[in-house]
Amino acid sequence: MTRILVCGALGRMGRRIVELSLEDPEVEVVGGVELPEKVSSEDLGEVLGREELKGKPLTSELEEIVDLCDVVVEFSGNPQAAVSHTRTASLHGKASVIGTTGFTEEQVREIEECSRKAPVLLSPNMSLGVNLLFRLVETAAEVLAEKGFDVEIVEVHHRFKRDAPSGTALRLAKILSEKMKTKRFVFGREGESPRKDEEIGVMALRGGDVVGDHTVLFLGFGERLELTHRATSRDTFAKGAIEASKWIKGKGPGMYSMLDVLNL
Repeated sequence: MTRILVCGALGRMGRRIVELSLEDPEVEVVGGVELPEKVSSEDLGEVLGREELKGKPLTSELEEIVDLCDVVVEFSGNPQAAVSHTRTASLHGKASVIGTTGFTEEQVREIEECSRKAPVLLSPNMSLGVNLLFRLVETAAEVLAEKGFDVEIVEVHHRFKRDAPSGTALRLAKILSEKMKTKRFVFGREGESPRKDEEIGVMALRGGDVVGDHTVLFLGFGERLELTHRATSRDTFAKGAIEASKWIKGKGPGMYSMLDVLNL
């Protein structure tokens, strides 16, 4: 049995992780963490209206309940809070699974520092399909790197998403940059802006209730290759986070990703 605490337990993703965990006999939700203004009761089951969760604590302070769990699942959506939660987890020897995105380079370094004390899985996207997309894009970039193809990334998300571009788009950009030997990213264009050879364009679209679409375009003369992943349900990511939690329990300190979980 893997005991998990969910940070951001009352958010869109947090709620789905909690709900789907109730259907998995190998996982137990032992508590939740949320912003102080959202903690209307200290009983997670009462707030979510689930009898199975009655008596499970809900708090704004992870420190108060971290010793109850094996894994801290971080989906608060707040990078600063996520770093703090990961630090608390590592100090108590607890694993972390982080789905929050929008980290600065300095914040990533702080998370990496935490991974020296306890295992940390950091992934911008928990879905099987997206992680397979990472591998496919890597292969395509290796083949087309010297063939004169331009590369662009387009991502679409719901109107409430905080960070832009998405963490998944930035991960795709990093893969392409490493494989195609270019470091110049262009985030949107306007006016007179002819494309330069060394560019990778990254475009973020926001609107409606789109769960998440990502497309990488390899654009040549006379042909183009498009690799696309479309998520139609947040359950895809929630299930991935649950699988990651089960996988990371018992692992040694270090930085891990969903590619490790999926053995890709």
